[in-house]
Formats: sequence, C-alpha cells, structure tokens
Amino acid sequence: MPQSPIQCRVRELDHLVLTVADITETVRFYTQVLGMRGTQFEVADGTRRWALLFGRSKINLHQKGREFDPRAADPRPGSADLCFLTDAPLDEWLAHLETHQVEIEDGPVPRSGARGPITSVYVRDPDGNLIEISVPED
Repeated sequence: MPQSPIQCRVRELDHLVLTVADITETVRFYTQVLGMRGTQFEVADGTRRWALLFGRSKINLHQKGREFDPRAADPRPGSADLCFLTDAPLDEWLAHLETHQVEIEDGPVPRSGARGPITSVYVRDPDGNLIEISVPED
C-alpha cells in the first residue's frame, strides 16, 4: 500500500448513532441508569434531534423508521455492542443497577480494553443493545 506524505489517521470517537424503537425510553435508560445527559440539538435545516452526552463524546439517536440521512445501510434497534469506561467501583454499579431493576447479563469479568485490562459488567438497554460497563485496571 502506498505511503501518504501526511499521517492520516483518526484521533478519537466524536459520536456514534443508535437507531432506537423509543427515544423517550432510551433517553430515560441512558440518563437514569448510565448517568449520561440527554439533550436536544438543532441542525441546519431546523430539525431537532436527541443526543446523549458523556465525557467528550455523544450518542445521537435516530427513531426507527424516521432515520436521518446519511445513515447506516441497515439501521435497526438492538444491533450495537458498546463498552463504556467508568471511575466508579463495580460493586457500586451492581447496587445501582439493582436499584433500577436492570438485569446483569454477565460479570464482573476480566476483559481486554483499548488501553489495557478492564473489569466489566454487561447489561442490555431497552432495545437489547449489549452495554458493557468497565473499570480500567491500574
């Protein structure tokens, strides 16, 4: 493969898009259970959209059947597998998840994250997306 004179590479994830069955229920889960902040934003054509903010990233939400263009080739609820890092100990997460009646799919279990070892707990969001909540090992 030819070498480019400029080092073209991505730096970090800015946002991703989830196609969901029910935006209200999705916002409730991600804000109350995962501690994200739900917000609406306006795009150039005046359309208002929903997003979930956390850290330096966001998740844009598309309502199934009313997706915005451009979009994924086959957008559908429940097709994502996402891993989120946390600073809170997993025992606090287990108690928090129990309070919100969120079933633990798996964990705590050791895993390999992007920057090294992590310990993870797996749950599902309202659409069935697999959500991994992980604490990095020091």
